[in-house]
Amino acid sequence: MIRIALALLLILSGRLSAQAPAAPTPTTPTTTGNNVSFPMWRCSLPGGNYSVALRSVVSVSTHEYLVDGVARVTEVNIDTTGSILARFYYIEPATPNAPLGIGTATLEKTQQLLNEATERTGQDAWKKVVKNYPTTTHARTVEYRLTNRDQINTIFSSAEEAFRLNKNTTLKVE
Repeated sequence: MIRIALALLLILSGRLSAQAPAAPTPTTPTTTGNNVSFPMWRCSLPGGNYSVALRSVVSVSTHEYLVDGVARVTEVNIDTTGSILARFYYIEPATPNAPLGIGTATLEKTQQLLNEATERTGQDAWKKVVKNYPTTTHARTVEYRLTNRDQINTIFSSAEEAFRLNKNTTLKVE
């Protein structure tokens, strides 16, 4: 009788241990000591630094538009579930397609005069984020102005790939 009870006990204990839950599978974020790590997209720029957890990114987009017919803006936006929108943009004079370059010559002269004026004042408006309160002030928007089109394309490619692949990424723009 004791043998039967012992056999039943061994059988039951084997079944109970077989039903024990497997070890938990690691998920994002991972914990190492007191540090929590999760995929981030980080961008270091002359105007500051931007970091965002990829789990919070909702969309990465790029578009181009004209401002008052005189400036072309190429823009990258990173929208998140948080309250901050990141905007990276490049501004260049809009050159209309006029016959014989009439519009081009006028815009080039305007650009030259603007550059001369900014050199005299020591303010380089074409390289800074410019806001005209309250018209262009965007609450909860972080903006970075870039100096060439290649930079904006690099930012979009990097942010979009990190978002799509959930890949930890650091980009330095100089």
